[in-house]
Amino acid sequence: MWPVDWASRKVLAAKVAITLEACHAVDVLQEAFTRHGSPAIVNTDQGSQFSAAEFVKAFEARGCQISIDGRGAWRDNVFVERLWESVKYEWVYLHADDTVTDARVSIMQYLDWYNRSRPHSKLEKRTPDEAYAVMLPTVKQAA
Repeated sequence: MWPVDWASRKVLAAKVAITLEACHAVDVLQEAFTRHGSPAIVNTDQGSQFSAAEFVKAFEARGCQISIDGRGAWRDNVFVERLWESVKYEWVYLHADDTVTDARVSIMQYLDWYNRSRPHSKLEKRTPDEAYAVMLPTVKQAA
């Protein structure tokens, strides 16, 4: 599970979990908040981990609104769906990890490469890190 910045397709935080417990989604959400601040809106699907009270409280405490996709509305979260497709076809299906731990490490390495090195046609051949950096507010430098 991972939050993604829609405009830049950058994975803001990630965690590979093998259960649907809300605590994993909360961990990823908190990590994204710590790294990048609080967005105005958090978009999720209707998964039990995203509608759990623990998850809802985590983003409401930061003043974020929630946008939960309608049933069967994959288009509402298309960037995350597309990211997961890339992860599967560019990495998971091509590598046979022996353990869950190996798979976690391997997928996190892929996501690092995805953000830092993989150019995206929809981002004018920039990486998500490059596209995300352009969106950040600039700070005047001291003379």
